[in-house]
Amino acid sequence: MSKPQIVPGTTASYSVIGGAADAGFVILCDHARNAFPPGYGTLGLPEAQLQRHIAYDIGAEALTRQLAAALGVPAVLTHYSRLLIDPNRGADDPTLIMRLSDGAIVPGNRHVDAAERELRLNLFYRPYHEAIDRVLDTCIATGVAPAILSIHSFTESWKSVPRPWHASVLWDRDPRLAVPLLEALYAEGDLIVGDNQPYHGGLEGDPGLLRLRGSGLAEYGSGLPLDARLAGEEDARVGTGDGGDLTHHLGHHRRRREEARSRCLPG
Repeated sequence: MSKPQIVPGTTASYSVIGGAADAGFVILCDHARNAFPPGYGTLGLPEAQLQRHIAYDIGAEALTRQLAAALGVPAVLTHYSRLLIDPNRGADDPTLIMRLSDGAIVPGNRHVDAAERELRLNLFYRPYHEAIDRVLDTCIATGVAPAILSIHSFTESWKSVPRPWHASVLWDRDPRLAVPLLEALYAEGDLIVGDNQPYHGGLEGDPGLLRLRGSGLAEYGSGLPLDARLAGEEDARVGTGDGGDLTHHLGHHRRRREEARSRCLPG
């Protein structure tokens, strides 16, 4: 019998990468791109600002796609800039639509009223989260509740405060995914690894992580050498599965979940 699959698909505001529904993982990428839908231009920002981290998580889409392909697991990615509306915020969060981001004024957000806010929620925010819900529902229906791994990147500094970490794992109360992943990163030996840095993973009201325990956010420094390695360059830590990379350790976590499930099923 064939394994249940998440069907790939693309809409204007998000993409779903197909994968095994019973794999035990779903990967999210909330800030994949720095694009804007027709009619919004660049929100009045020059191109140089759109290349900054204020517009998207640099390198996160490439890493998400590489991990999903290597593990054979589903992923959901947004298409539009976090400056349009931030899918990594609750719908009532005051930072959902930023008028000022890391010193940059966003002219196109200056006069956003309640009607425009609701329009963006309906067109660009809710469809993404509804897609995540559908993927999770399909996965849960297989009897395997997936861990959510949300991929982000962070800047070398924020408001003049240095961020020295090459990679960080953000998590809340459930250590089952976070601790093994942290241990794997520590074992690399040449990485500065953050545990709930530069901020804590218990994000109040985060719509993507509220449904399931055993979830976490993996972040990496977008301006540091690991960016190239994680994004698939010659020294990639992701992709080969030969024992010394992120894919191997996530795959090991997946196999342990499958073994535990098989022990619970009638023989």
